[in-house]
Amino acid sequence: MTDTPLPSLRDARRVVIKIGSALIVDPALAAPRQAWLDSVSQDIAALREQGTEVVVVSSGAVALARHHLGLTRPVLRLEEKQAAASVGQIRLAQAWTDALSQRGLTAAQLLLTPDDTEHRTRYLNARASLNTLLALGCVPIINENDAIATTEIRFGDNDRLAARVAEMINADQLVLLSDIDGLYTADPRNNPDARHLPVVTALTESIEAMGGAPPPGYSSGGMRTKLMAARIATQ
Repeated sequence: MTDTPLPSLRDARRVVIKIGSALIVDPALAAPRQAWLDSVSQDIAALREQGTEVVVVSSGAVALARHHLGLTRPVLRLEEKQAAASVGQIRLAQAWTDALSQRGLTAAQLLLTPDDTEHRTRYLNARASLNTLLALGCVPIINENDAIATTEIRFGDNDRLAARVAEMINADQLVLLSDIDGLYTADPRNNPDARHLPVVTALTESIEAMGGAPPPGYSSGGMRTKLMAARIATQ
């Protein structure tokens, strides 16, 4: 633990917020959790009113299209994921557009691949696009371009993508929203003795070992990739 005060969103100039599929998609309906998206949009509007620029990295495209396309198996082939992403991305963008427009905010879509964050020219182009969208008062909604990304050349999770985006635009804070309330010493769903760690001051090997894989379902990240994102963001 440390006596240094934790950073506050009130002091942030730019914030990147990553939201996973488990929070965005209702698996029973295979549809966006619109009421939840509306509440998040209200929070984004409040941040904007205090002068904070917000970028959202949103999962959910593949999950939104699975049932519509009849792709209900737990594990999909690459070409099936690409097809689902092509269909679901439209639905995801529309859900965000509807939620943000109720708060007078304009959603903008940007799809990225690892090359866009690692190749110098594409990195600069992506950064310029994001900076321009923010200057115009938009809320960029970013997702991995799963429709064209291959197994070998993709992030595979939006936690690390969000960290790269935060790095790209010099964000003050990276917020990874999850359906679990933080890091535990073990998976609390399986281990009743797992302890919650409210503050982690250093990403040691023992801390990284606490990150587990996601449960079966729509998620592709889990706590393991959130710790990897934390390492990227703090380097």
